[in-house]
Amino acid sequence: MATTNLNISVIDKRMLKQSEAASYTGLPIKHFKAACPVQPVELKQGTLLWDRRDIDLWIDDVKSGVVTNTRENILDRL
Repeated sequence: MATTNLNISVIDKRMLKQSEAASYTGLPIKHFKAACPVQPVELKQGTLLWDRRDIDLWIDDVKSGVVTNTRENILDRL
């Protein structure tokens, strides 16, 4: 019998498109837009990307009970 080795290298992306960032958080895009205070970065002109590490920090803050500045929180204070 012949044997075969398969080496697969997977590189996790750090910067995510909006749809990927929403999917990463488990939220629909419209809820992600309303809830996520993480600002996108424009690495290439016209291309907005969300940093996965910043999203992780936001999620950690939500889990620990730290108040974040979501769009609703900001509007409530006005």
